[in-house]
Amino acid sequence: MLTLEAPEERRRKFKYRGKDASMRRQQRIVVNLQLRKAKKDEQALKRRNIISLSPDPASEQLTKGVNLTLQEIINGVNASDPDLCFQAAQAARKILSQERNPPLNLIVEAGLIPRLVEFLKSSLHPCLQCEAAWALTNVASGTSEQTRAVVEAGAIQPLVELLSSPHMIVSEQAVWALGNIAAGKDLGRLRCFFLARDAGSSLLLQITFLRNITWTLSNLCRNKDPYPCKKAVKQMLPILFHLLQHQDSEVLSDVCWALTYLTDGSNERISQVVDTGFLPRLVELMASSELNVLTPSLRTVGNVVTGTDLQTQVAIDAGILSVLPRLLRHPKSAIQKEAAWALSNVAAGPHQHIQQLIACNVLPPLVSLLKNGDFKVQKEVIWTVANFTNGGTVDQLIQLIHAGVLEPLVNLLTIRDTKIIIIILDIINFLLQAAGKLLEKESLCLLIEELGGVDRIEALQLHENHQVALTALNIIENHFCEVGDFRV
Repeated sequence: MLTLEAPEERRRKFKYRGKDASMRRQQRIVVNLQLRKAKKDEQALKRRNIISLSPDPASEQLTKGVNLTLQEIINGVNASDPDLCFQAAQAARKILSQERNPPLNLIVEAGLIPRLVEFLKSSLHPCLQCEAAWALTNVASGTSEQTRAVVEAGAIQPLVELLSSPHMIVSEQAVWALGNIAAGKDLGRLRCFFLARDAGSSLLLQITFLRNITWTLSNLCRNKDPYPCKKAVKQMLPILFHLLQHQDSEVLSDVCWALTYLTDGSNERISQVVDTGFLPRLVELMASSELNVLTPSLRTVGNVVTGTDLQTQVAIDAGILSVLPRLLRHPKSAIQKEAAWALSNVAAGPHQHIQQLIACNVLPPLVSLLKNGDFKVQKEVIWTVANFTNGGTVDQLIQLIHAGVLEPLVNLLTIRDTKIIIIILDIINFLLQAAGKLLEKESLCLLIEELGGVDRIEALQLHENHQVALTALNIIENHFCEVGDFRV
């Protein structure tokens, strides 16, 4: 009778032999990182370039007839007369607000940025403050160098102070400017500086601008080189927790993306979010009918279960397994893929987590996706099954067989993806070992034969990839060439 190997030995023979579950999860994140972030980054960058606000009627009246040359703008900006300064700042804002190719570099190279920053401090002239903030907002929507020019001119502190301006249009424009600065790449030090000055608390007071504020906070969390400093994250998390209770879908979306960025890293970073108590609310939002809320909440939870077994258990206790099986049936394949990815990381944990997967009736929808899902979804499901077989008990593996997983796996042995073929062969090998433990190996061999699996495995012995050929050969020799076997 062929017995199952000890779990440690099985793991050494698996694709990730010699690496613990945490390292395996982290590798999975790295592989999928660029694809998973592309859509949100595109959205964020588009929003950075929203440069128009609706000024009040009085301010709009002042814009009529203002059309100055660059030299006149330079002269006006450097004048001592507040009216000339206002007209020049307004003219600069107008040319920077043009839809196509605004001359951002021209304004930077003309040396106007420091003077525009000075105008932010003109508390007796709110219209001048607004025009200066608007112009700086547009410059900060440009390249990293252009954004840095705004930062190095000292714009952060006066913009933060403008968040408490009694004039709504001024404070709203300051929010936009800070949001564009926070969205800039390679500005990790700025984020820490910004938050260290209680900007997060100031932002929260401006409830009127809640959507813009949340977007700004999300941008503060977005870049990873470097991550926001620990002090900054500690300050932001209570604010984000408060905002996550809001009902506006746009606010919720940006908060969830912020949490996605904050959990996309080390176990320590995941712990900061988990310990703040976000998970129950995130599980609620995973059931949202709004795709812009569902997607980032699901991804955040997916990041959490890449962490330690304890962090994964906290997510399970919060109810993720009551939602994830339903999301495998979601009409959007992108959501199915995210849900399968999250489940694959739960299945990478101890057999207790695998038992909880079985208890939530996740096997039928997984098998259904293996049969009929989009190929990208099928690959995530295969990872789930592989982790399941790698860490499950003999009884759990038998339940997997009874769920009907073999037929779609055998059918997928004809694909061209070498890595996935090897994983499927490993799964079949583990299932055969489990059947041998229970003296059911011959029955399983007959089932694989009936499904056409033996012919396909034999054909793979001639595969051009050496590892595929060797793995197939080992299965045939170890399980289908025994004396008295049904194959001769």
